[in-house]
Amino acid sequence: MLLKKLQLKTIDYKLVLTMCFLFFFNSIISAQEIIKDTVIQKPLQLSGQKQKIDGIIANVGDYIVLDSDIDKAYLEITASGGSTKDITRCQMLGKLLEDKLYAHQAIQDSIVVSDAEIRGMMDDRLNYMIQQVGDINKVVAYYKKNSVEEFKTYFSDILKEQKLASEMTKKIVDAVEITPEEVRNFFKKIPKDELPTFGAEMEVAQIVVEPKVSAEDEQKVKDRLNAIRKDVLEGSSFATKAVLYSQDPGSSPNGGFYKMTRKTPFVKEFKDVAFSLGEGEISEPFKTNFGYHIIMVDKIKGQEVELRHILIAPTVSETALKDAKERITNIRNKIENKEITFAEAARTESDEKETRANGGTLINPNTQDTRFELTKMDPTLYSQVSNLKDNEVSQPILNTDDKGKKTYKLITITNRIDAHTADYAKDYTKIKELALKEKQITTISKWFDTKIKDTYIKIIGEYRDCNFVYNWLKK
Repeated sequence: MLLKKLQLKTIDYKLVLTMCFLFFFNSIISAQEIIKDTVIQKPLQLSGQKQKIDGIIANVGDYIVLDSDIDKAYLEITASGGSTKDITRCQMLGKLLEDKLYAHQAIQDSIVVSDAEIRGMMDDRLNYMIQQVGDINKVVAYYKKNSVEEFKTYFSDILKEQKLASEMTKKIVDAVEITPEEVRNFFKKIPKDELPTFGAEMEVAQIVVEPKVSAEDEQKVKDRLNAIRKDVLEGSSFATKAVLYSQDPGSSPNGGFYKMTRKTPFVKEFKDVAFSLGEGEISEPFKTNFGYHIIMVDKIKGQEVELRHILIAPTVSETALKDAKERITNIRNKIENKEITFAEAARTESDEKETRANGGTLINPNTQDTRFELTKMDPTLYSQVSNLKDNEVSQPILNTDDKGKKTYKLITITNRIDAHTADYAKDYTKIKELALKEKQITTISKWFDTKIKDTYIKIIGEYRDCNFVYNWLKK
C-alpha cells in the first residue's frame, strides 16, 4: 500500500493547493499531507447560528487565522470552479495553519521577498482576475473592499505570505537528495501486485530550420531598443516600457521583472550581461536565440540579481519563411532518399542547439528524460506525432512559439514503449522520482513535527475538536 498512499497524498495536495491559490502558487512537489487524511472527531455545529461573529481562531507565531479566512478559502475554491462539498472547515483550517507556519519560519530563516517581486505578482494576479470578470471594480466588490487601493493593500499582504510560504517549502525540498541505493530500496519494498503501471510512451526527434533575418531588420530592432534605452535614461519608466513593448510573455505583464542567480536556467548570453551590470545600469542591446534584449538591474543582493528586461525579436519576412521551407523540404528529401539518416541530418542541418547534438532527440521538460507519456504529452506535440508511423518523417511544420518566433521543423518517432508494469532498469527515472517524492514528504512531515514544537501555536474554541494531520494542538 506504500505506493498507493504516496500517490493519494500527492493527488490530494495538488488538488487542494491548485484550488486554493488558482494557478499561481503550486508547490514544486506534492509534499504536504492535507485534506483526505484529516477527519473530524466531533462535527462543528455552525449552521444553527444566524450570524457568526468573525474573530481569531488560531495563532501561529506572529500570524493569526480568522474564522472568515476559512470562508475566503472556500470562496477561492468556488471561484476557480472547484467543489467544496468534501472539504470541512477543520480540513481548511489545517491547510491555513500549514501556510502560516511556513511563512512564519521563512521570516525566522531570513528569507526575503522584495516589494518589487510582490508588485509583479500583484500585476499578474490582477490581470488574470480582470480577464475573468472584465472589470477591476468587480474584483474589489467580490473581495468586499471599499476601493482598489484597499484591495491592493489587503491582497499584497496575502501574496507576500503565500510567497514566503512557497520559498520556505522550496528551501526544505531543495535540500532533499536521494541516492541510487535509496531508490533501489524504495522499489524493493513495493509489493509486486502493487507495482505502478506506466502508460504508453514514445521518444521523438526533430530538426528545426530558422528563417534567416536580414541585417537590415536586425538593425531596426537594435535602433528601437536604443531609443527605448535613451528614453529611460532621460527619466521614463523601464517597467512601463516593458509592459508596452516587450515580447516576453513571461515578464512583460510584470514590467519585465526577473529575479535570478547564476544557477537560474536562463541562456548564457542573458546571464553574462545581467551579472556584468551594476545597480541602476542599463545594458546595450544584445542578442540571444530569442531576439534582442536590454536589461536594467534594480538590485543586487549577494549572488542574486533583481532586474527588468525588454525583448524584441526581428520580424521574419515572407521571403525568409519561403527560403526556410525550401531548405527543410530538401533535408526531408535527403532523409527519404536514404542519403542521410534523421539523426545525422539533425546533427549537421538543424538550427536548434539544444537538440542537434543528440540527433534531434527531444527532452521531456517535466521528467528530464527522453520519454513522453501519451496521456500527458503537450497537445500541440501530440497532434504533430499522433498519426506518424514508426520512422516516418513528418511534412514540414510551421511552428510559432509563445514569443511569436516562427520556425519550420520535421518530426519523427524514434521509439515506442507500450504500457507496462514498472521495471527497475527500464523505468529508473520514474521510480527515482517517486522515491524522491516519498522522501520529500517524509522530510516535510518531520519539519512540521519539529517546528510545531518550537513555535507558539494556539487554536481556539470548537476548532480544538478537529483531528489534524499534524500535532497543532500539541497533545
